[in-house]
Amino acid sequence: MITIKSESEFEKMIVAGRVVAEVHAEIRNAARVGVALKALDEIAEKIIRDRGCEPSFLHYQGTYPASICASPNDVIVHGIPTDYSLRDGDIVAIDVGAIFEGFHGDAAFTMGIGDVSPQARRLIDVTEEGMWAGIAKVRHGARVGDIGAAVEAVGRREDYGVVREYVGHGIGRAMHEEPQIPNYGTPGKGMKLRKGMAICIEPMFNLGTAESSVDDDNWTVRTADGQLSAHWEHTVAITRKGLVVTTLPEGVEPPVPVG
Repeated sequence: MITIKSESEFEKMIVAGRVVAEVHAEIRNAARVGVALKALDEIAEKIIRDRGCEPSFLHYQGTYPASICASPNDVIVHGIPTDYSLRDGDIVAIDVGAIFEGFHGDAAFTMGIGDVSPQARRLIDVTEEGMWAGIAKVRHGARVGDIGAAVEAVGRREDYGVVREYVGHGIGRAMHEEPQIPNYGTPGKGMKLRKGMAICIEPMFNLGTAESSVDDDNWTVRTADGQLSAHWEHTVAITRKGLVVTTLPEGVEPPVPVG
């Protein structure tokens, strides 16, 4: 169901989003060669709870066992934090969600560990570029296809696999609400956005095929060919005063014109 948020509800989403941004910053500082993914999860949960929030992901659908998703190398999304220790040259996507007074913030980033290859660094940077290209299309009256087409164009320019099975989404009282926001589309097509909506833009680009497989844990999604994947995400609110990227740190402006 699509939900239309009030300004006071958006304020709660901004609080949740800034906690997510704080978790991102702390994990960026902590993630290095030899650090286990479980340790990053512990950092995230402590910050989320210390700030008066709850983790969005923990026990999601009754089975997800952690407060973050930590997806290294060929893991596209939904990687469960394990005892795996980060290695020189790894890349890892960190996805974080927080709930403040019933409202969610959700965002992801990908970073390199130690000395990463130029190919891996390019994948990370272009996937982030794709996310901002999509965010730049968000406004009252825009179509979902406008966003997807902008994201897809960036990935196709580099001949990356643009993941189609996992998409962005509406967000509010639930972490996943309607509408779905695919990372592909046709300009002028799809649902029309309007004030009061909040959505997550989250491209996943692969070095090789866009196809994927799911591990036996029923969560971890990997590239079908074992090549690297990157994932970026922000929560965007279409408020009555304009566009707000709720998961940016306080005082930080988006790198592209929005709204």
